[in-house]
Amino acid sequence: MPDSYSPQYVESAWYAWWEKEKFFKPEYGRTSISEPNPKGMFMMCIPPPNVTGSLHLGHALTNAIQDCLTRWHRMRGELTLWNPGCDHAGIATQVVVEKKLWREQGKNRHDLGREQFIEEVWKWKREKGDRIYHQLKILGSSLDWDRACFTMDPKLSYAVQEAFIRLHEAGVIYRSKRLVNWSCTLNSAISDIEVDKKELSGRTMLPVPGYKKSVEFGVLVSFAYKVQETGEEIVVATTRVETMLGDTAVAVHPEDQRYKHLKGKHVIHPFCARLLPIVFDEFVDMAFGTGAVKITPAHDQTDYEVGMRHSLEFINIMDDNGNLINVPQPFLGMKRFEARKTVLEALKEKGFFKEIKDNPMVVPICSRSKDIVEPLLKPQWYVRCDEMGKRAANAVRDGHLLIKPEFHTKTWFIWMDNIRDWCISRQLWWGHRIPAYFVTVDDPSVPAGEDTDGKYWVSGRSEQEAKEKAAKLFNVKLEAITLRQDEDVLDTWFSSGIFPFSIFGWPNETEDLKVFYPGTLLETGHDILFFWVARMVMLGLTLTGKLPFKEVYLHAVVRDAHGRKMSKSLGNVIDPLDVIAGITLEGLHKQLLDSNLDLSEMEKAKEGQKSDYPNGIPECGTDALRFALCAYTSQGRDINLDVNRILGYRHFCNKLWNATKFAMRGLGDNYSPPDTSKVCGKESLADRWILSRLSVAVELCNDGFQNYDFPGITTAVYNFWLYELCDVYLECLKPIFFGSDEAAISVGRNTLYTCLDAGLRLLSPFMPFLTEELYQRLPHRPLDRSLSISVTSYPETSEFHWQDDEVERNMDLALLIVKSIRSLRADYNLTKTKADCYVQCQDDNTSSAVAAFTPYITVLSSSRTLVTLKAKDPAPTGSAVNTASDKATVYVALKGLIDVEKELSKLQVKKTELGRQLDKLRERVSSTDYHSKVPAAVQQQDAERIKQSETELHKVTEAAENFQRML
Repeated sequence: MPDSYSPQYVESAWYAWWEKEKFFKPEYGRTSISEPNPKGMFMMCIPPPNVTGSLHLGHALTNAIQDCLTRWHRMRGELTLWNPGCDHAGIATQVVVEKKLWREQGKNRHDLGREQFIEEVWKWKREKGDRIYHQLKILGSSLDWDRACFTMDPKLSYAVQEAFIRLHEAGVIYRSKRLVNWSCTLNSAISDIEVDKKELSGRTMLPVPGYKKSVEFGVLVSFAYKVQETGEEIVVATTRVETMLGDTAVAVHPEDQRYKHLKGKHVIHPFCARLLPIVFDEFVDMAFGTGAVKITPAHDQTDYEVGMRHSLEFINIMDDNGNLINVPQPFLGMKRFEARKTVLEALKEKGFFKEIKDNPMVVPICSRSKDIVEPLLKPQWYVRCDEMGKRAANAVRDGHLLIKPEFHTKTWFIWMDNIRDWCISRQLWWGHRIPAYFVTVDDPSVPAGEDTDGKYWVSGRSEQEAKEKAAKLFNVKLEAITLRQDEDVLDTWFSSGIFPFSIFGWPNETEDLKVFYPGTLLETGHDILFFWVARMVMLGLTLTGKLPFKEVYLHAVVRDAHGRKMSKSLGNVIDPLDVIAGITLEGLHKQLLDSNLDLSEMEKAKEGQKSDYPNGIPECGTDALRFALCAYTSQGRDINLDVNRILGYRHFCNKLWNATKFAMRGLGDNYSPPDTSKVCGKESLADRWILSRLSVAVELCNDGFQNYDFPGITTAVYNFWLYELCDVYLECLKPIFFGSDEAAISVGRNTLYTCLDAGLRLLSPFMPFLTEELYQRLPHRPLDRSLSISVTSYPETSEFHWQDDEVERNMDLALLIVKSIRSLRADYNLTKTKADCYVQCQDDNTSSAVAAFTPYITVLSSSRTLVTLKAKDPAPTGSAVNTASDKATVYVALKGLIDVEKELSKLQVKKTELGRQLDKLRERVSSTDYHSKVPAAVQQQDAERIKQSETELHKVTEAAENFQRML
């Protein structure tokens, strides 16, 4: 074995071998996946990462947790499948390829045309699309790569088409003109998850794509509308003054006395003489501003609902590019934010402007294009969610679907019980083109249809099928039908929503679908509970009649060591591969050059990196990173990840390496373990203790996996290896192995082997590379035919059942005595000198326990001798004293080992200093106005400091008297 642990050495070759041997396939070790398995089945699909993406720590956390669970289930003998996949990421991929086209050829997608552009995307996918799979392999993810699925693969595309058609035929999917989140830069609707909400405290200039100068946000503009006939003014306020060009009403509260006399009246639009009715609606807050609100139904969600309630006119004032339409001159054709300034100036000229003031607000920004999102009226395809949402909510209420941690169920019910219909149209080219066709009928008896009229739309698996449907629907001949397929593609979340069954070939009844659907578990971050998890549940129940999984486990979101969200502009986004391999500070700075940060953000990010990683990030290795991520996963909402803690687990790996190396020397070259781990009855107290601790660790690990308590598992296995096996048991074995008692050596070796073998298997789901490396170096039991630790059995309590409370209790006392002796030796700088020690016991039971454990206490405390004293025996003179427990006091003989006069002199100085501190504190607390002026928390601190100083002074005085007696 190499002298020290090297992550690079350990992690370089095992994955390729695991793949070659097909350990990660559910077929491994069985003739058919359909054969009954009494141990059950575990199936989980990966949350498909974007094909454009590269790993960040959020992915690393997801995959560390999922791989641990998968490996544990596999080691338990269950039929296990963790299915990989990748999402075509409609918007993200189209943006990446368009930028590449522009950079390399100076062309946009319209120059190429739809077909050629899509071919360019496939070309990019073939070249770059498997990058994330490569990264997942570096993380050790035990996925069945033969079953990897891409959401645009023919199999999945067919399932998407089938899902749309079935839902459309059932009336669940329908066509409607409603407000959508519109990105003018992308020329597409985007989903809520692609909208970043930027909070502004007041006036802020923001860069907007397509504008040379920054645009002003965070201000509230007030202006007046004149009431027709009376000439009164109604003052309204807005943060988007350009939208007043599309106003079609002013709303006030029905109970507002200021406006009751205006019922049935209108105000006059200053720029087009349009009459705007004054409507009375309870949504208006009378106390806010003037209590009057401008209504723009075509450009604001709340106003849209008011418009529907009061049958108002919907005037769309913006085209797809954000240029103004349906407005009077001089505003016609203007860009929206240039119109903002022009409208403001025009209001001032006409005398309608009142004031402009700072206003805290949230600005919706497209995460893909950084454009300001506009609510626009568009005819789109929608999924009717009310009934599906009810079924999804009831699945959780009735206990058929479990969500863990349970506090997330509250969010689930809020969303499901208040769900809105889901817009699934996207104005893109890359994605699943919607299999719906607009029908034109060449027959005088059939009137021409409107785009928004669902009657004139049919869906079909082919144009021919759609034509036949249309002919039947309108009762005309086939040749009278002309079809136009919708240009739009489906929202990426639609294909992700059917992922748990589309990957197995649905709607075809494949063997995989029969065996692996429904799956067992869905594990993901809590931030996509609604966008992905809810939609999988709704679509699974609707299309297959089954829940797609039985349980949902939601992990926390990774933040930096200061609790801040990972953000490129803060410089705190960490690539897990940099933690695995290490990177210099210069290397981190260099990565920022490839980002889209502007100069000021770049400098801020560099400062952040310099502050957090002054010496770069050291090489930690995959195993340490995985272990750290799982150790951090408390069942809360956030994880504050400190790279130094990952480095701590890298040192733990080194400790494991060295411990195994020492243990293998102790076992000897010719050691062959017995057939089973059964005890022989001749085990020493140390053997019995370590087997008891191993049994506890086995129980804690299995309980932890059952309850998704990852910190519980990592703590149990870490404590067993570090504090029990390495720090105690191996030290207790040294005198045995260097002795001549062959029977004791044989029992010790067998116990040590059991601990190493089981300890590595307990740790294997978290640290697959290191445990494989060490497992392959160990001899194996004759009946163990496992080629790899990844397919051995996970330790179970049925085999490891040697818990012994009495031995543990006595060893706990022994270790307290060891700690007390070590503490005294450190106090008197005797770290390299062995001393005679005494333990005064308060009762016979304690005396017996100490006597039985004396050899171990002597070894672990590096004592020369250890003598047990009874309660009545006099304390040895010339000794330092320490209390190990209420039943045992420790004495370390100091005579002849230290310079008494020198130590006494040091104690006198310390005593004087402590006395001075105490006098000062007592004087402070006894001052007349202390209790009335000093805060309670500070008084509490002072009281604790006095108590601490008094205890220390008592100890120092006692020690000085002890030394005095030695002179």
